[in-house]
Amino acid sequence: MASNDPEFETKAADIIGLYMNPPQHAAVFCVDEKTAIQALDRLDPVLPLSPGRAERHGFEYYRHGTLSLYAALNVKTGAVEGKTAERHTSAEFVAFLTELLGKARWAREIHIVLDNLSAHKTQAVEHFLADNPKVRLHFTPTYSSWLNQVEIWFAKIERDVIARGVFTSVADLRRKLMRYIRAYAQRARPLRWNYTDPKRRISAKRITGTVH
Repeated sequence: MASNDPEFETKAADIIGLYMNPPQHAAVFCVDEKTAIQALDRLDPVLPLSPGRAERHGFEYYRHGTLSLYAALNVKTGAVEGKTAERHTSAEFVAFLTELLGKARWAREIHIVLDNLSAHKTQAVEHFLADNPKVRLHFTPTYSSWLNQVEIWFAKIERDVIARGVFTSVADLRRKLMRYIRAYAQRARPLRWNYTDPKRRISAKRITGTVH
């Protein structure tokens, strides 16, 4: 979507700069949540595509509950740190940041790219930042979560696990999500952001439609 953020270009340049030229001795993570993932136990199996016939699946299912997935994509390696939670709250978000901080103790600075969700701007988050001054948050411009690299990874896990998945319980959903994250780490590669024309600037006026 076209961004109406008056600081779009400044914020976009800040985030892209982290991708293309990160500070020395710093860790850069793209963080977001995929909320309310449904543990659907489909009554009929998915029938794969075959010559002349599209993939088919039934529309009847049993809903066991929902789960939220917190994910942090390491910009340097492409690997993802993940954590599931039954509830999507600011406290869970801070707990995830705390775990992430523990896994990047080596870094002199920790830069985190994230969107403008209200759970990311609570008093609990402010207290976390005050207690951990080496952590800095970089918020994407309004309607510009596509600048967050972890959204690309969320699209992958949606295609690979969630969209066609059969989950017998919330625990089964959690197990399969975390198994995918562990397997993905074995073949993770960093995303490469390049300009086709370095002379052109990203401008909100040039953005139309939906960016994938």
